[in-house]
Amino acid sequence: MQRFILLLTVFLVNSCQTVKSSFNQHEEKTKINSVLNLWHKAAATTNFDAYFSKMTSDAIFIGTDASENWDMASFKRFSKPYFDKGKAWSFTPLERHMFFNGDNTIAWFDELLDTQMELCRGSGVLELTNQGWKIKHYVLSIAIPNENVKQVVKDKKKNDILFKESINKNSDLMGF
Repeated sequence: MQRFILLLTVFLVNSCQTVKSSFNQHEEKTKINSVLNLWHKAAATTNFDAYFSKMTSDAIFIGTDASENWDMASFKRFSKPYFDKGKAWSFTPLERHMFFNGDNTIAWFDELLDTQMELCRGSGVLELTNQGWKIKHYVLSIAIPNENVKQVVKDKKKNDILFKESINKNSDLMGF
């Protein structure tokens, strides 16, 4: 019996190592690029179901406005009227970088995008699920040239003050 348990243990350890060593980062990057490109295409062609099928059910989308920190249900409610009108958003990746965690179940990326807002940056996290790679977290930001930052800060100061006041009135600042 002990010999059987020892052989079974050796077999299982070798099986796990084989699965881990069979991970092909180039192939997985290709799969992730496909998911992200199809996700952006679904928004550009206002395909609501295809767009949200690329995200996990607990995904978070953080937009360019300070108020835009959407859980999946809220982001769907916000997005639906845009998709229904045939006018969502169009993001074309210009460059993208990807990275993986140690067990290759999480990937994160950053991308430079050509959008209706000119250049933007996107960054996110994908999780390897039973259905393949899914977007779990995405952050969109507008790229502002350094020489324009002072003017942008000046332009948004009034809105930022009001937003910070509303946060202070309605939040306990998440306990940190």
